[in-house]
Amino acid sequence: MSETILVTGSTGFIGARLLQKLSEEGEKIRIFLRSESRVGALPDSVEIVRGSFGDVESLAEAVRGTDRIIHLAGVTKAPDEAGYLAGNVMPARHLLAAVKLYNPALKRFVYVSSLTAVGPASEGIHGVKESDPPRPVSAYGRSKLQAETVCMEHSAQIPLTIVRPPAVYGPGDKDVLQVFLMLSRGLLVSPGKAGKQRFSMIYVDDLVDGIMMAARSPQAAGRVYNITSPCSWSWDDVITAAQPVLGFSRLWKVSLPRSLLYLIGTVIGAAGLFGGTPPLINRDKVNELVQDYWVCSPVQAQQDFGFTARTTLVDGISKTIEWYRLKGWL
Repeated sequence: MSETILVTGSTGFIGARLLQKLSEEGEKIRIFLRSESRVGALPDSVEIVRGSFGDVESLAEAVRGTDRIIHLAGVTKAPDEAGYLAGNVMPARHLLAAVKLYNPALKRFVYVSSLTAVGPASEGIHGVKESDPPRPVSAYGRSKLQAETVCMEHSAQIPLTIVRPPAVYGPGDKDVLQVFLMLSRGLLVSPGKAGKQRFSMIYVDDLVDGIMMAARSPQAAGRVYNITSPCSWSWDDVITAAQPVLGFSRLWKVSLPRSLLYLIGTVIGAAGLFGGTPPLINRDKVNELVQDYWVCSPVQAQQDFGFTARTTLVDGISKTIEWYRLKGWL
């Protein structure tokens, strides 16, 4: 029997793929959108509830009668710490309060957090585990961790699960696109020590599978999980996977020193604050970029509900680049 699943953040890169999966599974889909949000192509029979996370009536309408909620909505860029708290912590707090009032029989609430909430690893092979003490290095990471704390404060009344993805890539993503655009021109400009850095990544469809497995697993209630690839990667791994598809013959590698990055972040960040818009980069964002090991362990999700990312790096990068070319992005 199909369930009614509420998705917030459905217009984003991950949200769009999640809606596609739920539609293929025959679930009843409800999405919560801001009044000003544009609606693109949606699967058939998607129910739209418009409102804001500060509006109790629209939140009540959104959560009533749902079986599971996947909370993806949030901000990745903000002018200051207060902006991140307003975009990431407040929505989680108000949505959970609405669940307690208007849908106390909810089967599961899934909060999609981020690896930045726990911070980078001290080494690049095993990576951080869910039980490791959080050490976020940015305002974004601190806001995601605070939202996790808010979620856990409700865990005695609401069955909830927190998932922490690392870097996510795949068709529709615009962040990793910038890397492939550089590589297609025979150039890789990396922050920090490119030869040392390692990172976890996950193909978007694998992440969506992991989110829904966590949402449906009885054992996952009240737990936090890394939903990630089975191993970490280096920049050379990415280059090797992308080269046959992009076809570049020579590659110039440029590693920007930390001092230069912090200078750039300071200048652009100040300009962004003066202009009233979230800057593309600032000193806070540089704190994330220069870390050596954004790596997390996949073991707990494997053990508790059998999740393993199935898409290899080679296949994932190939599918992503082909989609970019089809859409004229690359």
